[in-house]
Amino acid sequence: MSRKLELLAPGGDVDAIKAAIVAGANAVYCGLDTFNARNRAANISFDDLSGILRLAHEYGCEVFLTLNIVILEHEITSMINLLNKLVNSGIDGIIVQDLGMFNLVKKYFPTLDIHASTQLTTHNEGQIRFLSKIGASRVNLSRELNLQEIKTLTAVAHDVNVLTEVFVHGALCIAFSGQCYSSSVSVGNSGNRGRCSQACRDEYEPTATGNKFPLNLKDNSAYFDLPELVDAEVDSLKIEGRIKGANYVHTVVDSWRKQIDQFVETGQLLDDNSNLYKVFNRDFTNLFLKGDMTKSMFIDNPKDHSFNHITEKSNAISVVQIQEVKDEFAAEKKEIGTLVNEKIKYLSIAKQRLTLEFSGQINKPLKVTARLYDSTDIAFKQPQKSLVLSTDLPLISVGKSPLDHTAIEKRFKRFPNASVTVEGFNFDRLDEDLSIPFKEVTALKNKLAMQLNGTNQVIQAVKVPALDKHPKVNEQPTLSILIADKKDLSLCDITEADVYFKLPESFKVGDNKFIDLFLKNPRLIPWFPAVLIGKDYLEAIRFLEHVKPTRIVSNNTGIAFKAFEMNIDWIAGPFLNTTNSYALLTLQEELNCKGAFISNEINKLQIRNIARPENFKLLYSIYHPILMMTSRQCFFQQTVGCKKPSIEDGCMLKCEKATTITNVKGVSFAVDKQKGGYPSIYNNEQFLNLDAVNDYSGLFDEFFIDLTNIGAGSKEELNKAQLIQHFEKVLNGVVEAQSELNEMVKLSTNAQYQQGL
Repeated sequence: MSRKLELLAPGGDVDAIKAAIVAGANAVYCGLDTFNARNRAANISFDDLSGILRLAHEYGCEVFLTLNIVILEHEITSMINLLNKLVNSGIDGIIVQDLGMFNLVKKYFPTLDIHASTQLTTHNEGQIRFLSKIGASRVNLSRELNLQEIKTLTAVAHDVNVLTEVFVHGALCIAFSGQCYSSSVSVGNSGNRGRCSQACRDEYEPTATGNKFPLNLKDNSAYFDLPELVDAEVDSLKIEGRIKGANYVHTVVDSWRKQIDQFVETGQLLDDNSNLYKVFNRDFTNLFLKGDMTKSMFIDNPKDHSFNHITEKSNAISVVQIQEVKDEFAAEKKEIGTLVNEKIKYLSIAKQRLTLEFSGQINKPLKVTARLYDSTDIAFKQPQKSLVLSTDLPLISVGKSPLDHTAIEKRFKRFPNASVTVEGFNFDRLDEDLSIPFKEVTALKNKLAMQLNGTNQVIQAVKVPALDKHPKVNEQPTLSILIADKKDLSLCDITEADVYFKLPESFKVGDNKFIDLFLKNPRLIPWFPAVLIGKDYLEAIRFLEHVKPTRIVSNNTGIAFKAFEMNIDWIAGPFLNTTNSYALLTLQEELNCKGAFISNEINKLQIRNIARPENFKLLYSIYHPILMMTSRQCFFQQTVGCKKPSIEDGCMLKCEKATTITNVKGVSFAVDKQKGGYPSIYNNEQFLNLDAVNDYSGLFDEFFIDLTNIGAGSKEELNKAQLIQHFEKVLNGVVEAQSELNEMVKLSTNAQYQQGL
């Protein structure tokens, strides 16, 4: 092997980061105490980050900062301030989810390297090309992909100079990342903001199959799949676990380091993974990678499985035997903790101490001697490094403005990279009654700042201009509807609204059913789903090439990229999680997008200041089933049961099961599987938001209603023609129509519009 293979480790706090470094990680990803998708992790301060970067780089380890949440409009200024600091920090990359970040960074902070987060749900060729176009240097591939899919996509990524990451160890989400709204809907804590409350780990009333945790997957471990990952030419093996502690991180990273080194040196694998079971785990599975999604991927207990595993391996049966195993295991875990503490206790992230001595005589330059000391060198006995720098112009006899020591101290008190603290100034060797233009003092400070910044030129803070708010495309907001069944085509005859038709997530290869449908009904506008993998993505592309629609709505960035290439007008769908003005600019400026749905996760106030780009439509859904999660795994194996041992291609096309699960708090959710769709879970209430019509008819060009039966569960199907008539009246200002709709839609909520992110 000659290609670099990166081992990328999690760092939820300083000790975990230190543990990852000494265990042999090539890179660490960590988050600040804001703007990252692991709010439950301890996270770090910006001052911590400076010390971590210095420590990691001493060990040849890179550091990536997670900024992987959607950004709200009012947070843009704070984000810009942070980016202005990061450009001089030495950070090796930032991990982002929000599409607006690509626009900001590409325009104003081009020295920062952007990594596309797992939250961007990257699973097809077009998405990789999309992300490359908008500025990503690497992508994290969806956890649901199998090895052949990973190999295919990695080849595409390398073709456009993009690296790939694959999660190889740690927790598995049952939902597609970035497409899970369960926590947001249930308790107002969005996974797209790092506040996931893990509804998939919740306890539910026993299902028909007797399971109390029907959504709970085992943890991921690809420990013995390393040869296949190497063959796929994956660039980075990523370990999940930013809410885990130092002992966990060290144990897992150390195990993977040894496995990688063994394979690189000998071409053989270590056959013992027992250490991985000594820290937190829910047992392990690699079946997403194998493309063999059986019910063995589930475990009916979300708690730590490590003690159970040790007990099973020891064949302990009696109470005494089990207690002995428990005691031995506790001692072993304590030993791990002691080992890790010993390894990291002398690693310091404290700032280096800096003293500055100024000297100079008439007709000589002003000099500064900078001495850097270790943080523990309280007496300043032995500098680790000394720098001597001079002004370009000489000092002259005093004129009107003699050198002011206080002004110099103020100028040199802080440096942009924040990795040092200035501990003292000395002017004893600077003659009195001398003067020099103050711009020379500033230039001297900049020279020193560059040396302290690894000889990199210090980048001055950027001021990002305010965005213009352009007028609406449609003065009077229009109505659009979504259908997914040929039976509903008759609705086209009763309304002038735009009619979108939802295409499936899975297609029969070579089947022209949907191509023929759209060619016969040119009024229909294709609506593409969020997830399209493998042959289903290729079939969706074939649909585009045959139908050549003038306009589409896409919730999948891969289809959006293809539409851009084909010069087809496209609208960004609601599942692209668009929450700010810069996301709109990314879509318009990079991919000629004509409009976008604003995310239903944000509230009235968070919508208010979004700035529309020129000639760009803003859309908002006011009526739809509330999606909680979509999965590549089967929700029915652990609920109502299924005779099939594993998911087959035919399951997607044929299965149309439905059931209900109820958590121990008594809240029920509809589990729904449409023909051609992925298993999904929906809230028991419909989203109905007439307040948005009253509040934002002056902002939105189009209000949207979803008339599909998806997610209906056992709810009574409503008269769709009547619904359309009521919504049209609402848009025309008929007050009575609002009460009629509220009466007609019995179970509804607009809680997300009230609570927001």
